[in-house]
Amino acid sequence: MSAGHLTLVFGGTGSGKSLHAEQLVLGMGLEPVYVATAIVEDDEEMARRVAAHRARRGAGWRLVEAPFELALTVEREADPRRALLVEDLTLWLANLMAADADFESAIHGLLAALERAAGPVVVVSNEVGAGGVAGHPLARRFADLQGKLNQDVAAIAGRVVLVAAGLPLTLKPATQPESVIEH
Repeated sequence: MSAGHLTLVFGGTGSGKSLHAEQLVLGMGLEPVYVATAIVEDDEEMARRVAAHRARRGAGWRLVEAPFELALTVEREADPRRALLVEDLTLWLANLMAADADFESAIHGLLAALERAAGPVVVVSNEVGAGGVAGHPLARRFADLQGKLNQDVAAIAGRVVLVAAGLPLTLKPATQPESVIEH
């Protein structure tokens, strides 16, 4: 069963997925809510990324930080009058793994919250499996978990969009093939 109110936007780093997701949310004409999963603290490079995203979005967005409790945040914030943008699943999963949290339970809770969401939700995630097999066991485990998380969210989403080089390609709902002309 798919949640028609749920959209997954995924792609590689620097692909344009965040900008596309922001445009989707703004196009809904609802109150835009940015659900941030990043932990900035002592990471200057991440702080610059966050600042660039904030500047691009402008002041019209309400910010909710959810580096760990993403399921509870979706449950609390999803509303027919609001459009949530969750940015992003990759950082959220990394946060859980770094904290040695029960990520399997957290993922299960998030999927349930996304299915039950009372309003539209756009979720951003990285495609981490296109770069080959990582050399470190932890990196391989992360890539496997991220890939499975992307698959699970895609399975329940009503719409899935892959963004590459700033170009969105809608994967779900699948486009219908052009009619075949018989000779």
